[in-house]
Amino acid sequence: MAERETVRVAAIGAGSWGTALANLLAEKGYKVDLWVREEEVYNQIKDEHINRTFLPDVELCHHLNPVRSFEKALYRKDLIMMVVPSQFYRTVLMEMKPYLSSDIPVVSATKGIENNSLKIMSEVAEEILSKDHMSRFACLAGPSFAKEVVRKMPTAITVACPDISLAERLQQIYNTPFFRVYTSDDLVGVELCGALKNVIAIAAGAADGLNYGLNARAALITRGLAEITRLGVKMGAEPMTFAGLAGMGDLVLTCTGDLSRNRTVGFKLGQGLSLDEIVGSMNMVAEGVKTTLSAYELAKKMGVDMPLVNQTYEVLYNGKDPRVAVKELMSRALKEEAAYR
Repeated sequence: MAERETVRVAAIGAGSWGTALANLLAEKGYKVDLWVREEEVYNQIKDEHINRTFLPDVELCHHLNPVRSFEKALYRKDLIMMVVPSQFYRTVLMEMKPYLSSDIPVVSATKGIENNSLKIMSEVAEEILSKDHMSRFACLAGPSFAKEVVRKMPTAITVACPDISLAERLQQIYNTPFFRVYTSDDLVGVELCGALKNVIAIAAGAADGLNYGLNARAALITRGLAEITRLGVKMGAEPMTFAGLAGMGDLVLTCTGDLSRNRTVGFKLGQGLSLDEIVGSMNMVAEGVKTTLSAYELAKKMGVDMPLVNQTYEVLYNGKDPRVAVKELMSRALKEEAAYR
């Protein structure tokens, strides 16, 4: 990988998070091409240096270069960053493949689990990319609202890669005085944290929408973390990953922050709106809606008890009243508290 002054980056996906990360790297002086799917967003960034659709009211670095083709985005790059919704990840990666060099690191900042296959993004990528690509595959996750990052508010995240030396090089690429980066070699754990916290955030938002109070929210976050950890450990992740930035950190942020799209979905469900009404009113993807379906099926497949995930699934996909879901959760058989039980 090239040194700081010559790093050439392709950022794939110009939603709020993709734009924020691309802007962060452009402001460090890197050459960043941002692949944009929507023509309207492309024109906004090119002509006004603002992503009015997904990240309004923030002027972007004038060196950030929007492009519409993968050929242009991926030409002679040192680093590829994937920031597209999880349900489009496979399609986009397959379209990119002809232009990808096998010796270029791929950093995934997507937080989700693919429906049907029930795969996290590294597993999706493994089906498409070469072994050389996958030896350079990493994940970026942690408590980080795009609007705060682009405004240079203090943030700490984790970059995970089985090759810790590559993780350390990526740490240097992304780190800034306001964006602190830690390393991990637990790729599976960090990916699962980023995906599953969105499901718990919907549940926490629903409790808030029902005015169930802070006690309920704290219980949901804590027991949600226990569920996420159970599944993660079963899938080979390190238990302590879930106590870190990608786990507890991102979970707390997404369950409590007003900028959380997933919490907003849950909050409106708690207020009595239907899922169709809520999704129809949003211009950005709330990953937790689709990930709930994947998490529900994955928990069954792995034989892991995840009552919060199960009830969130029932509310989203079977129309269960959130009040009934909470009542059933509270009336479950009493048991000893343990982190993974």
